[in-house]
Amino acid sequence: MKSILSHPNTLTLFRIAAVPIIVILMLFPNRVACFAAAIIFSVAAITDYFDGYFARRFGLVSNLGKVMDPVADKLLVSSAFIMLAALGWAPAWMVCIIIGREIAVTGLRNIIAEKGEDVSASNLGKYKTGFQIAAAIPLLIHYPFFGLDPHAIGSFFLWGALVFTLWSGIDYFVKFRNLLKT
Repeated sequence: MKSILSHPNTLTLFRIAAVPIIVILMLFPNRVACFAAAIIFSVAAITDYFDGYFARRFGLVSNLGKVMDPVADKLLVSSAFIMLAALGWAPAWMVCIIIGREIAVTGLRNIIAEKGEDVSASNLGKYKTGFQIAAAIPLLIHYPFFGLDPHAIGSFFLWGALVFTLWSGIDYFVKFRNLLKT
């Protein structure tokens, strides 16, 4: 059982399975549902680190994992941000920019992979993901806990996520502009 739970593809599939649970919880926003959604999102986000670690450490890199890992990441973050925008807890224009960049860079990464180039995430892309996760968790919590305003904290990180989202997207397109000419 332990080996199944630590297999990279299982962790990736868990991230995908978490998406509808988070969405359903956010359809009924209250303190308990939002906190549960934030916990599930957090656990799912942590699996992104571990699936890559296990894949490299134990030689379990697979084509399924290479394709599904970034898809799972995009599904998790995009669905959380869409629900946050639907509730009015995140500006829709920011969510559109973040998701638009994700789709554009995914398309570019497909072109890069077709040309046989390295499609590994850049450091800017990793910062972008970190800020997106750091924004989503408190925004999902939304309701004040222990005198803290998670919405203000999440909004702060959302601005950082927006900056790194745009910066890393521009960086990808500038870095691989020669592949777009053909």
